[in-house]
Amino acid sequence: MATEIIVPALGESVTTATVARWIKQQGEAVKADEPLVELETDKVTVEVNAPSAGVLSSIAVPEGTEVEVGAILGLLDGAGAAAASAPAAAEARPAANPPAGVNPPPAPRGPVSRPATTPPPAAEPAHAPFPAAAKLMTENKVSPGAIGDGSGKDGRITKGDVLAFLNQPTSAPAAPAPVAAKPPRQEEPREQRVKMTRLRRTIALRLKEAQNTAAMLTTFNEVDMSAIMALRTEYRDAFEKKHKGVRLGFMSVFVKACCVALKEFPAVNAEIDGEDIIYKNFVHMGIAVGGPSGLVVPVIRDADQMGFAAIEGAISDFGRRARDGQLKLDELTGGTFSVTNGGIYGSLMSTPILNPPQSAILGMHKIQERPMAVGGKIEIRPMMYLALSYDHRIVDGKEAVSFLVRVKEGVEDPRRLLLDL
Repeated sequence: MATEIIVPALGESVTTATVARWIKQQGEAVKADEPLVELETDKVTVEVNAPSAGVLSSIAVPEGTEVEVGAILGLLDGAGAAAASAPAAAEARPAANPPAGVNPPPAPRGPVSRPATTPPPAAEPAHAPFPAAAKLMTENKVSPGAIGDGSGKDGRITKGDVLAFLNQPTSAPAAPAPVAAKPPRQEEPREQRVKMTRLRRTIALRLKEAQNTAAMLTTFNEVDMSAIMALRTEYRDAFEKKHKGVRLGFMSVFVKACCVALKEFPAVNAEIDGEDIIYKNFVHMGIAVGGPSGLVVPVIRDADQMGFAAIEGAISDFGRRARDGQLKLDELTGGTFSVTNGGIYGSLMSTPILNPPQSAILGMHKIQERPMAVGGKIEIRPMMYLALSYDHRIVDGKEAVSFLVRVKEGVEDPRRLLLDL
C-alpha cells in the first residue's frame, strides 16, 4: 500500500516552502525516519523523513517547486521493502520439473523492473496553477487564460495572482499606452548570475515591508564600557568555571539592561495589531545571528526571568546552531524585542531595521577608545555607540530616548541590574 509523503506543518505564519533537494531518488529503498527531501522555508531548511520503510515509488514535485502545507510530495510504497528481496530469492531457485528439452530462461541480471504503484505525474503544463490557486479559480469560475502568466516558477499561477485578479475593479479601465519592452540586460562575461535563495528573498521582502509599514525612526546614544569590561576581567575565569564553560560576554549585560528598561517603558515591547496595541508582560528577546544563508533572529523565551549565565549559554548555542543550519522554526518566532550587534563585524554606527511585528530594535556597535571629558579632565575611555530604531506610531520620542538612557545606565553601572534599578 502506498503512503503519501506530505508537506508537514512549517511553523507560525509559514504556509509555503520550496523543494530544495530530493535526498532520495525515485525507486530507491528507504528506512523509517530516513530523510527523503529538504524543504527551504522563509526561515530555515526542513527535512521531511520517511513515515515508514519502503521504496520511493513516485516523486510528485520536482526540485525548485513551491509547495503548500499539506501538499503531496510523493508516494512511498511500503510493500516495496519486502518485495525488493522476493524476486532475488525466486530467481535463485530453478523452476520445479521443467519440461523435457526446454531449458529454463536465464535469470535476469540486476533488479527486476516492476511497475510503480502509481504512475509518475505528468509534467505540469506551462502556467499551470498551484493547487491552492486552482481551487480558488474553480470556485470563482476563472480560467487560466484570463489571468495569463503567473508570478510563480516557470510562470505558474499562484494564489496571490488569483486574488489580485479577483480584486480588480469591475469597470474596465482605459487601455494603457503601450510600454516599450525592456531590452534584455547585456551580460558581461565576468559576471555570475545566481538565483536568490528563499531565505534571502524573504529577508529582502520583510525588511522592505518594515520600511514601508512602520514610521521608523532611530535615536542614538553612547555608552562607556569601562565598568562592564572591568567586571568581565575580574570575574571571567570564575564565571566560566562555575557555569561549566559558559563564557561571560557583553551581550548578557545588554540583554538584562534591555529587560529592565522594557518593564519601565512597555510600549517599546508592544506591537500594533490593526487599531489595537498589544502590550506584552514578558520579554522574548530576539538575538540577530549571521548564518551561512543570511541573518536569522532566534528568540530567547522569557529572557527577563533568566540570569546572566543562562542568557550567555542560550546565545552561544544559537550562534553555533545557526552556523550549522540546525535552528528550529519555533525558535525563530514570537520575539517581542530584538538586539543586533554589528560591532562584531567592525561597524561603528548604523541604523538597524525593525523586525516586524516588533516595535523596536537595539543596535550595538564596535568598542572604540575615544577621548572623553570626565570630571573636567580628558580621559581615554572605551566607548560604544548605541542605536534604537523604533516605530513612531506606537513609541514616542520621549519614551525611546528615555529607554535608551536606561540601557546606558544599566551597562555603565551593572550593579543597577542586580538591584533592578
